[in-house]
Amino acid sequence: MSIEIRGPLELPARREDIELETSDGLTLVGELALPEAGEPAATLVTLHPLPTAGGFMDSHILRKAAARLPALADLAVLRFNTRGTSSPRGTSDGAFDGGGAEQFDVAAAMDFVRDRALPRPWLLGWSFGTELALKYGREHDIEGIILLSPPLHRATDAEVASWSQSDHEVVVLVPEFDDYLRPAEAETRFAAIPHARLIAVEGGKHLWVGESQTRRVLTEIVAAVNPAALPLPTHWPAA
Repeated sequence: MSIEIRGPLELPARREDIELETSDGLTLVGELALPEAGEPAATLVTLHPLPTAGGFMDSHILRKAAARLPALADLAVLRFNTRGTSSPRGTSDGAFDGGGAEQFDVAAAMDFVRDRALPRPWLLGWSFGTELALKYGREHDIEGIILLSPPLHRATDAEVASWSQSDHEVVVLVPEFDDYLRPAEAETRFAAIPHARLIAVEGGKHLWVGESQTRRVLTEIVAAVNPAALPLPTHWPAA
């Protein structure tokens, strides 16, 4: 007997409530999810959508990544609330700063990854989180960035182009019907990074609603980070 993997189903993992300490004196709340047995193959450091529009560490794609990918793809998944953001896990200190002081939040997450010796870190940003990845990711020891629905509202053209000077992998998932940046414009805006891999997702929307969109996004994440784990199972043995 097996059950279909969909919706909020949480697969087995080692889960730990964690706190991040920023260099400007704030405590951020979060969670680390690890494979139930053995060491992770790679690490996702997730950066959530805009908190003033309801984004937080439990935004559904990030929550489902943490719920499924430790078991399905041997990944460590770190989620946290940026400054001033609340979720059932709690409220992080400070106040939203529009993507400015959030650079210290990204740095605190990467300090945690280093201190825990978590392997092969990638930044996984969604919407506002992609702006943080683009603006600050090059400062850190990462393998690459994965950008979901990048609006390119805060990251400047120069900040985008700066990634052309690095060997970090850049994977960009752009929904066909995105509210802010659709595939044709994205091709133009990301042309400054010749090695970027832009994936236009047919039928996709900014919020990636629905199980088919969730599975597509998680598949593309794993294809970048640990392709040996593909294809991702759609069912799990019943307890």
